[in-house]
Amino acid sequence: MGEYSMQDAMKQFLNKSRIKGSVQAMQIEDVWEQLMGKTIARYTEKIQLFGNKLIITTHVGPLKQELIYQKEKIRNRVNEALNEHIVHEVVIQ
Repeated sequence: MGEYSMQDAMKQFLNKSRIKGSVQAMQIEDVWEQLMGKTIARYTEKIQLFGNKLIITTHVGPLKQELIYQKEKIRNRVNEALNEHIVHEVVIQ
């Protein structure tokens, strides 16, 4: 029987688990301010991950427009921060 580090064991568990998306969404929330800045983070109400789709919710009209223009940059930054190609699409609500 092979030996695994705790990190490897947790990754294997999460890859097979239903909670993987929730954990990844929490990881994104943890680095959101670093990725996008304090102002955007302050007015972002919710960040959710459904499959490969990152859903960002804000009720501030100008911010919503800015985020729509930055979808590609957001996708790239999030994927880079998590060291995985998780997000394929960004939806701004």
